[in-house]
Amino acid sequence: MQNSKDFLNSQVENIVELETMLTSHIAIAPEGNGNGEVEKCNALEQWLRKNGFENIERFEAPDNRVSDGIRPSLVVTIPGASDEYRTWVMAHLDVVPTGDLSLWKSDPWKVQRDGDILIGRGVEDNQQGLCSSVFAALYYLKNGITPGHTIKLLFVADEENGSEYGIIWLLKNKNLFRKEDIILIPDGGDSEGRTIEIAEKNILWLSVHVIGKQTHGSRPDSGANACLAASDLSVRLHKLEKIFNKKDELFEPDYSTFQPTKRAKNVDSINIIPGEDWFCMDCRILPCYPLKDVIAEIDKNCCNIENEYGVKVEYTTPQKSESPATPVNAPVAQKLAAAIKQVHGIEAKFIGIGGGTVGAELRREGYNAVVWSTLDDMAHQPNEYCKISNLIKDSQTLVELFKD
Repeated sequence: MQNSKDFLNSQVENIVELETMLTSHIAIAPEGNGNGEVEKCNALEQWLRKNGFENIERFEAPDNRVSDGIRPSLVVTIPGASDEYRTWVMAHLDVVPTGDLSLWKSDPWKVQRDGDILIGRGVEDNQQGLCSSVFAALYYLKNGITPGHTIKLLFVADEENGSEYGIIWLLKNKNLFRKEDIILIPDGGDSEGRTIEIAEKNILWLSVHVIGKQTHGSRPDSGANACLAASDLSVRLHKLEKIFNKKDELFEPDYSTFQPTKRAKNVDSINIIPGEDWFCMDCRILPCYPLKDVIAEIDKNCCNIENEYGVKVEYTTPQKSESPATPVNAPVAQKLAAAIKQVHGIEAKFIGIGGGTVGAELRREGYNAVVWSTLDDMAHQPNEYCKISNLIKDSQTLVELFKD
């Protein structure tokens, strides 16, 4: 029987094959003008069955925006010596659009190999995590080894656009997890494989609509300048960083951020004072501040702007998420740290991030989850790549994690 390192090194061509196949099946959500994950999910399920995985469950969230009407997720099970708890590795099937194609040096949907590097959309985010879990499980399967506890590989839909048709739907409709389960999400990390993410900042996205009265550029007295009011409001909301001003060294940056981002077109001519204006805010808030307190302060600022400028302010929250941290002494955190020490030879470091992983959805429901991987953080960038050597090291770490 091969040890895990030798086995995984013997699988390089199969790893490249799986990455290449997955990339070729474009899995973009309707929000990105895509048709979802069905084609990619079908191809992955076929590959898994061909390679000896038999216990595969499929869960389909309804979504009439895609041609098949469903957003599929898969669960692959490898029974362990004990089922007292399960060890989950959760990766996502969907990818983001390519962005500006002129910035890519090759076709994003055809994997290019350059020695240790694979280039293509999705190869890192999140196919590296998907493949590392598959080949770690394959080590047990091909060598006839029973893991210490049951292994569960979960491949979810809709991570890139809020998870409403992925993990959120699964948590609402399926009883998959137990409180004692070990849950790892290989969808973030660093180039050493040192950092284990155990907490996220609370996320609050704002889409703000300011309604005034359009008028001629020479007669501001006869209108209500929505652009001026919106600009002032965006600056005031940014200054909330000085109100919610605590610091936490677990995070980088170590403070809450309130940042104006996207703006929409208002009028077509310079000499028109706009009657409507739109802008967005991306707010990442330390977990010590409940979002209800932040929203109360936002509402106060909106009310002040309305009174000062004679406008009406409306806003929606395209994303709003808050979650507790996974304790450092939780079994998933300690077992993963021990596996990293064994395989990478380094001491793990526990961190918090700006927010936005599916870990928050699980923690909010009382499940301890961590986010970890070894990667160069190429997610969403042109010429996205992953290193085969990183994928193999991650897979070795998972083999170690699955032992007990």
